Amino acid sequence: MFPWLSFLSYAVVTAVTPGPNNLLSMSNAGQMGLKRSFPFNLGIWVGFSVVMLVCTYFCNLLSGLVPRLKTPMLVLGALYMLYLAWDTFRYSGSLEEKHSQGRFASGLLLQFVNPKIYVYCLVSMEAYVLPYYQGQWLPLTGFALLLAFIGFAFTLCWALFGALFRSLFSKYIKVTRFVLAGLLVYCAVSLFF
Repeated sequence: MFPWLSFLSYAVVTAVTPGPNNLLSMSNAGQMGLKRSFPFNLGIWVGFSVVMLVCTYFCNLLSGLVPRLKTPMLVLGALYMLYLAWDTFRYSGSLEEKHSQGRFASGLLLQFVNPKIYVYCLVSMEAYVLPYYQGQWLPLTGFALLLAFIGFAFTLCWALFGALFRSLFSKYIKVTRFVLAGLLVYCAVSLFF
């Protein structure tokens, strides 16, 4: 019988923890409000779904290559997170619209360099799904889309948090930028430990 409780526990805990999607979603909603940041979040969901499907379909193939792909993927992802941290830290404006981060394409493209979701998919598939459904494309597709939806749901929770505390973030803009940048640096460093 499929271990739903442990699978969903892993998926929820991984999806709710800070990562590029969650932190940038919170930041964008804090800057622009929930409604105006929604295209970015929708881009996250679409990109997340594409990455989950591709990662799931090629999981068997990747299983043999993961040791060779892991380090370059982690380095690229960490460098991108550090860039995002620097961009967040150095942003000198108030909490107002930043056109480059509120777009659908920004959320979509972020997924292809977000190592957290690759690890999320690989661990979910290798530890939970493939032992029960290897080679069964319909269930694998369902699990990939379920993982993407769980990630998207928690990204929206972080966006809601950012939107609700918009005035607080505006009042303490320097502290907010410092904390968000610090969390992104933490995410980048934690990939290697």
